[in-house]
Parts: sequence; C-alpha cells; structure tokens
Amino acid sequence: MEFYGSLGFLVPNFEEWQKSKVPFFSIFFGNNKLNFHAPEMWQNSEFTLRGPTSLPGCGDLCFVWQGGSAALHELLEAAHAAIIAGPFDLHGAQGPGTSVYVRDPDDNLLEFIIYDEAPTGKSIRIEDVL
Repeated sequence: MEFYGSLGFLVPNFEEWQKSKVPFFSIFFGNNKLNFHAPEMWQNSEFTLRGPTSLPGCGDLCFVWQGGSAALHELLEAAHAAIIAGPFDLHGAQGPGTSVYVRDPDDNLLEFIIYDEAPTGKSIRIEDVL
C-alpha cells in the first residue's frame, strides 16, 4: 500500500484494516477505487465476483493522468517505479493518448495514459508488449 500511497492514492491504515476483519480493502485515486481481496476471499470457491482465473497479485490497470508528462515522470521516479515501456502513442478509451507502463511491487502492470498532450510520434503495436 505504501507504493500506491506514493503515487497519490488515498490508502487505508493497514493496521486498522487488519483489526476490522473486513476481507478486502479499497484504495482511491480521484473518482476511482480499487478493491484488494484478502486470502479468505480469493480462497473461497463461493466468491465469484472476480476474474475466473485471477490469482493474488495479478492485475492490469490503466489510469488516466491529467497532470502532464513531466509531473507523471517526477511522481513515478519519487515512487521508485521504473518505466518499463513507453512513452508511446496508443488509442485508449478516450481516443489518442500517450502511455507509459510501470509495475507495482506485486508485479502488476500499471498503465498511465495522457490524453491532453501532443503525440510523441512514437508508436508500438500492443501485440509487441503482450
């Protein structure tokens, strides 16, 4: 959770969450929320509100970044999140954008896409990074 806090997410106090006995916790990023499931949830065969083949620590998340590429690079550097791919131009859910990819401490892939800046002129086929 420290990693996500360093990226600007609002994260719960871990000790308080453990005491609460709630089997998941949520972190917030603007109007977005990510739920993390504790082992008692993903080990329960009756819990089906998740990807059918998901395993703990897996994920592929995309966040729209509105602070400009310089601020994003500064934030990622401060969070010790090395850019593993990008920046390059992609077509995202809101149209053309520029994306960079990092991994969190659990090796989940995080994409940050910027829609409000000029294209970099660098492109890549998604098939090349999958």
